[in-house]
Amino acid sequence: MHSNNDIKVLIFSSDHFINSFVELKDHFNFNFDFFEEDKKVNTSLNYKVYIIEDLILKDKKILKFLKTTNIPKLIIYKSDTFSDLKFDDKIIKPINIHDFNEKIISLVTKKQFIKNSFIKLKEYILDKNEKKLKKNDLFIILTEKEIQLLELLFNKKKPIKKTNILKEVWKYSDDADTHTVETHIYRLRKKIFDQFKDQNFISNSKSGYSL
Repeated sequence: MHSNNDIKVLIFSSDHFINSFVELKDHFNFNFDFFEEDKKVNTSLNYKVYIIEDLILKDKKILKFLKTTNIPKLIIYKSDTFSDLKFDDKIIKPINIHDFNEKIISLVTKKQFIKNSFIKLKEYILDKNEKKLKKNDLFIILTEKEIQLLELLFNKKKPIKKTNILKEVWKYSDDADTHTVETHIYRLRKKIFDQFKDQNFISNSKSGYSL
């Protein structure tokens, strides 16, 4: 469970709704600020979620701003007749505190999962969720071991020997030897070359393998 200090959200709402939030603040699993019309949103505060009351969407300036951000959005509504704003979740008025807290945590967790699922490797993107290595419109499908290999090479930032790869990826399993590492890297290199025509993605030297 997240503590109040772990999650910070920004609330876009009417004055009446602001008062309700203040009264209930001890029941929420997050900290919150209220959007002030005469000020710009301070992005350095790292808000995890934008909570939006449907009534505030009548303000065209606020609506325009919300359409330009990729921060997860939770809308609080009375009827389904709100604007064409794309949102990530919704909850009906009057809100249930338990459900509300759960939805906020779910949005934050999902956002973090997506963030952790992507790693930039040179001009490529490693998508751990889809098990793909992507470059522009091209991609290859990766095995779990290939993903672990690429993550290891990325995290080490320097050449790593085959014996260390065995220890990190195969955990010294009985059926693993240095030939296992060589075979996996050979196959991975071939997949990369066949699709991307890149011979230098994984380098090999006396010091070991590296990106």
